[in-house]
Amino acid sequence: MYFSALYFNRRMMAVALLGFASGLPLALSGATLQAWLTVQGVDLKTIGLFALVGLPYTFKFAWAPLLDRFDLPLLGRRKGWMVLCPAVIAVLCALMSRLDPVSSLQTLGVLAVALAFVSASNDVVFDAYRNELLLAEERGAGAAVSVFAYRGAMLVSGGLALVIADLWLGWHGMFLAMGGLFALLALAAGMVPAVHTRPVASSAWGEWRGFLTMLAAGAGVYWLGSALLVDNLMPVLRAADPPWSARGLQLAKLGIETPLMLGSGLAALWAARRARFPSLLEPWDAFFSQSQALTLLLLIVFYKLGDAFAGALSTAFLLRGLGFTAAEVGAVNKALGLACTILGALFGGWWLARRPLGASLWPALWWFGWAQAISNLAYLMLALTPKSYASMAAAIALENLCGGMGTAAFVALLMTLTDTRFSAAQFALFSALAAVGRVYVGPASGVLVEQFGWPHFFALTVLAALPGLALLWVLRLRIEAQARAGPCNNSTAAESAVA
Repeated sequence: MYFSALYFNRRMMAVALLGFASGLPLALSGATLQAWLTVQGVDLKTIGLFALVGLPYTFKFAWAPLLDRFDLPLLGRRKGWMVLCPAVIAVLCALMSRLDPVSSLQTLGVLAVALAFVSASNDVVFDAYRNELLLAEERGAGAAVSVFAYRGAMLVSGGLALVIADLWLGWHGMFLAMGGLFALLALAAGMVPAVHTRPVASSAWGEWRGFLTMLAAGAGVYWLGSALLVDNLMPVLRAADPPWSARGLQLAKLGIETPLMLGSGLAALWAARRARFPSLLEPWDAFFSQSQALTLLLLIVFYKLGDAFAGALSTAFLLRGLGFTAAEVGAVNKALGLACTILGALFGGWWLARRPLGASLWPALWWFGWAQAISNLAYLMLALTPKSYASMAAAIALENLCGGMGTAAFVALLMTLTDTRFSAAQFALFSALAAVGRVYVGPASGVLVEQFGWPHFFALTVLAALPGLALLWVLRLRIEAQARAGPCNNSTAAESAVA
């Protein structure tokens, strides 16, 4: 397929528009909000607590089944939510523009959490819509366009928003301008092509009863476990003689909270099954009825693990390990890295579209996965050679280019594994699993660097990529069959193809 025909058609334009609308709120409720609080003199402890604003992005899979089951009237499947979400964000931005962070901090926090919740919901609906809209051969390209639009939107709500606030409109004017932009995006979302999938029929009361029961069980177990374990054990560890280091206390808390969160999730799932929450149970019953389902989920967790390890401390490595300035790192690591990620994703999407997806997806995952792993050696070379701007630029360009290619193939895999009857629920959980490694490698990365040094750490990041590649090799026939079968009601077709 020609590059222009692949990327410049109505479906891709819709993906670009909605991907931009999906990515725009992320920095606005994160780094930009923290910058506003910092400028207004809010203390660092409070600013740190505002990082919790982003929790809805982590737990969006919990209410994703409701977005699969219910559609708003008039606009059709998915489109009602994609119009409503940016419209609500526009109102929230307008309300935030009227607040003073010092005197109305609590209200600002509530509005920021609401913004993140609506934004996470918009992410869920967009991922489902993209999966249902695109043709099989367009999935890799759709992933690339999503990366391009999402990252571009983060630049607008991150870097450009700070410039607007500092030089032109002030913070209140900037939030009001962003609200106007979201209002325009809401209008534009009503004009995108329709999709024609239908939600699985079920009782509305059963859906809400199941969701609320699941929520209560998970939150209750986490609250009780936190009160019994974290609140009691951490003071003991802090008072220990000899005293624990700050890093040790952080790892201890992570070691307590990780099984606690896992237990809370299991309790929530048990309660959902007991309450017969249909929109949650049906997608996972359908997925786990397939062969090698658990192995596929492990692949989702491990495929980008080596890439996540290398990226976890890349900025700290360039600043502290090599001695580059913040301005130099910002100009090269952020600007060049973003450009190469986008180029890699666009190339990966084009490569996937050159042949039918059944013949191109597994080879793309395999070769791009190896490229991701080997590109981490560029950072190893930086750690072993004298400081050089050219070497830094080359390493960053190579690592982000390969990472972008891997992302295009990986998102295409997630779209292929998703059954279009349950697009929102399944893709939301797939993406949550894919983020597990990115969340938990941070503390481990710091310990490894302190223990072994930067060169050995980057060598270990290459090894961290090998389990994902091994799982990919084991699943070759399964992935090829799934890609040939297509995403719609795909379990039966894929099973027969494997057989």
